[in-house]
Amino acid sequence: MIDRPDHLGALEALLRRFPVVAVLGPRQVGKTTLARQIFGRRGRGDWYDCEDPRDLARLGEPMLALSRARGLVVIDEIQRRPDLFPALRVLADRRPARARFLVLGSASGDLLRQAGESLAGRVAYHELSGLDVREVGAGKVDQLWLRGGFPRSFTARSLQDSARWRQEFIRTFLERDVPQLGVGVPAASLRRLWSMLAHVHGNVLNWSELGRSLGASDHVVRSYCDLLEQTFMVRLLKPWHANLAKRQVKAPKVYVRDSGILHALLDVHDRRQLEGHPKVGASFEGFCVEALALQLGARAEECFFWATHAGAELDLLVVRGARRRGFEIKYTERPEITPSMRIALEDLRLDRLDVIHAGSETFPLSDRVRAVSVHRVRQDVPPLSRGVRRA
Repeated sequence: MIDRPDHLGALEALLRRFPVVAVLGPRQVGKTTLARQIFGRRGRGDWYDCEDPRDLARLGEPMLALSRARGLVVIDEIQRRPDLFPALRVLADRRPARARFLVLGSASGDLLRQAGESLAGRVAYHELSGLDVREVGAGKVDQLWLRGGFPRSFTARSLQDSARWRQEFIRTFLERDVPQLGVGVPAASLRRLWSMLAHVHGNVLNWSELGRSLGASDHVVRSYCDLLEQTFMVRLLKPWHANLAKRQVKAPKVYVRDSGILHALLDVHDRRQLEGHPKVGASFEGFCVEALALQLGARAEECFFWATHAGAELDLLVVRGARRRGFEIKYTERPEITPSMRIALEDLRLDRLDVIHAGSETFPLSDRVRAVSVHRVRQDVPPLSRGVRRA
């Protein structure tokens, strides 16, 4: 098991401040393992798994079951029992507080909606992604890029075992996990769209073109993309619109969030295949976007890209308050400043611009511009000031 001290510390801090803490992230990403570590430290409490029929029976009368709780109460896969949220609201308001509630969910949409309706002001959110460059160490960044951040994929004994696990994950997600969310999306159609998104990974989305390829309306394609986004499978990176006298791109970019799942969808199994694949640069870009968002502690609503129809662009713009940090990502060991970077630096009034590259060193390129090694993101990219996401 790979230790995840940053996430453990963040959750412990949130549990001291909020009666309910929601851990959100895809299946198999380590939410239950993390919760068991916290549960073991607390000494007393209750554990409910909403996929276990015995625990569902125990929760037949939610108020009766949960009102007796003391210590830490963990409820796993809570999106399967949204009717628990009204009971949690009542129990969160009890004084003195007799229990803290740690709820785990594999899909953000319903969970956020239900929690927002019933637990406003009482819940804090923590998103758990796959393993990242901070946790695996600089020496294993290339392995993390190839295999992705799902713990069982990353720690598999061989590349073949890792690839097989990811293919099974995709199949199970489509055939079991999506239907359990109560979403009537045909598995074959969603698989086709997911594969199409892998082939346009890192590109600006053309909804009409995707619809024609899928044989569906723009509305259907958008709803399918929303589902993949809400289940943490893709990132739709929004465009930033600056107040400029320039025509700017207004459609989102799409990334398959886990690089290992991207490679499985592209049928890429080893480093040699990856290096020779036409999407190698886009794959590296998406990997770095995820690594930067995690290192910075940036929420989805703080992350953008920027592009003009004249060709100027910026791969990642992170905005928090008055601060603007820009990142350009280049799959090279010798990055250089381009005219596009200079335009982005001035037009967007960036505090600074970092060029993330595949080499091993970090060094200045000019005033307010650095070349930062992907292997040194943890050391050389300082996080943003922390904020807590509430309902």
